[in-house]
Amino acid sequence: MFELAANPAGHTIDIQPFPANRGVTSTTMDLYILRHAIAEPRTGLLPRGDSQRELTIEGAGKMRRVAQGMRAAKLSFEAVLSSPYVRARQTAEIVADEFVLTQKLELVAALAPDGSPEELIQLLNRDFSGRKSVLLVGHEPYLGRLISVLLTGGVNLAVNMRKAALCHLSIEELRWDRCATLEFLLTPGLAKRLG
Repeated sequence: MFELAANPAGHTIDIQPFPANRGVTSTTMDLYILRHAIAEPRTGLLPRGDSQRELTIEGAGKMRRVAQGMRAAKLSFEAVLSSPYVRARQTAEIVADEFVLTQKLELVAALAPDGSPEELIQLLNRDFSGRKSVLLVGHEPYLGRLISVLLTGGVNLAVNMRKAALCHLSIEELRWDRCATLEFLLTPGLAKRLG
């Protein structure tokens, strides 16, 4: 786990490990939550529909730099779960490529914008409970609501998940209620600077 510190002028980013013993047991799951990168605009002219919107060239490039920053911060993932929507899948593929995890990438319908976060929690508990570190890739406002519930037990916490933003929660016992600790929420600009 890492701690971010900026100098008073705010120009540099320094990542430092948290102290080794913070009272967290070894059964803690590190849940990383990543919003998809910049995608094609939503218009009525797109015949393929919202689920088929792709990342823009700019979005894919920025996401590569964010993924490089994530790797430079020595993050690691045992599984990468993504919404099946193209823009989220492409975002997850960029991260999986950077971390050499393409075999550990799974598409999960519960992460789609109209998916069920309760089903996602059930899936994580059923199929990924032994995993130390899982990355979820999806959409807003779904991800912000998921983070809100895991941090507060309700959906009223305003969480601004910009495109390609990364959130890290530590969780000892995952449930659809208050169960998580916020470790960090990185904007894409900060994540890119890590690399």
